[in-house]
Amino acid sequence: MRELLILLLACLTVSQVDARTWRYRNGNGASLQTVINGAAAGDTVLVDGPVSEGGIRVDRPLVLLGGTDALIDGGGMGDALRITADNVTVRGFTIRGSRRSNLDDMAGIKVNECRGVVLADNFIDKCFFAIYLSGVKDALIEGNTVLGEPGEEDHMANGIHLWKCSKATIRNNRIENHRDGIYFEFVTDSHITGNTSLHNLRYGLHFMFSHRDAYEDNHFEDNGAGVAVMFSKEIAMRRNRFLANRGASAYGLLLKEINDGKIEDNTFQDNTTGIMIDGCNRINVRDNEFRLNGWALRLFANAIDCDFRGNTFAGNTFDVSTNGSLIPNTMNGNYWDRYAGYDLDRDGHGDVPHRPLGFFTLLVEMQPYAMVFSRSLFVSLLDRAERLIPSLTPESMKDDRPLMRPPDRKRQAVAMVKTRPIPYSSFAIFHSPFFAQAGAWSIEECSMMNEDRRTSERSLGLEHSCIFPLGGSYQDHG
Repeated sequence: MRELLILLLACLTVSQVDARTWRYRNGNGASLQTVINGAAAGDTVLVDGPVSEGGIRVDRPLVLLGGTDALIDGGGMGDALRITADNVTVRGFTIRGSRRSNLDDMAGIKVNECRGVVLADNFIDKCFFAIYLSGVKDALIEGNTVLGEPGEEDHMANGIHLWKCSKATIRNNRIENHRDGIYFEFVTDSHITGNTSLHNLRYGLHFMFSHRDAYEDNHFEDNGAGVAVMFSKEIAMRRNRFLANRGASAYGLLLKEINDGKIEDNTFQDNTTGIMIDGCNRINVRDNEFRLNGWALRLFANAIDCDFRGNTFAGNTFDVSTNGSLIPNTMNGNYWDRYAGYDLDRDGHGDVPHRPLGFFTLLVEMQPYAMVFSRSLFVSLLDRAERLIPSLTPESMKDDRPLMRPPDRKRQAVAMVKTRPIPYSSFAIFHSPFFAQAGAWSIEECSMMNEDRRTSERSLGLEHSCIFPLGGSYQDHG
């Protein structure tokens, strides 16, 4: 046994001696590419100061460490840094100056056909694609700041882009001002955790044809849409925040043709639409909070076997909207701030069902121009009559056991970041909110409700709100 331990220690010592550290500083007589070419597998290259070389290629397992003021500037000549070997680490660099090309997909860091790559703690500024992975397994992308330039969609690319990858971890990055913040296409068994994706032109996060992935504890704010999940299956979506994603076609979360998804414990606040579900099957939507959105939930009639439980709907302009009459989905045990029922047995659930879908909501879904009547007393009376004698809204669209109080969750307060205002436009006119509320309300109650709904109205670009209380006088608190 003693001889075995001595032999093991000897091997470790030889390994440590064989791994060298190369120190590079611009102007010392050799290019960074020459130093990399001279290094052996497992060596470390420490870079101090700026490097004005385009197309640096790493084709062997190395550790690239950024020292003092470490900068790689591609000079607009191509990829700033390209990795084609397994087990490469790039840490602590500022990277900029990739060429902009829609044909060649140039990037600040491009990784092709390898595994075990670590990209950590880098600042990638104004590159076309910031980080581009193709055919990569077991990658870790962590702690990077990725900043693009606002512009037209044709001249922008994605912040972190993965194509045909598996078992990737994308963690604690900040991505701003790209076309899509994070983009997955044909990506499997991967995790996106703790990232912040802001001000991206199209989506904060975008899935296409990707399966068995999860994104958790992320923050999506002020994007064209927070997240889009399309043509994928078995996607887990937990504890994310979807805030202030506004516009004529803006969503907190867009689901298109996905199966077997889980949406749990997320916050949807101040979005034009919280969730839009189109052509999806077997989606569990549980314990989420929908607050102060234009539409909290748009559930198309082609969605089947979706289950909504334990969710909170408060202060939204429309809680639920749909475009059909047959809705083969389940809604039970959610909290609705518009519920006007009672709980005689005191079990915490209403004794009569709640129908979140009003006739006017259906009318607006079919004829958006009807929105111009949203402030009329006639619409308020129409919805009140529909609640008393439901006949035109889908029979299946109801919550048989609505909660009397919001679920008690220990969730952190949502910190709203001030974002660019939405101008009063034709979109705002045709998508103005409707704030009719059944029952008689005092002036003080009307004022409190208006204050809550005013924020959801601003998510649609309007600045004024009003309530038409049944049995009372019109009160305009705008």
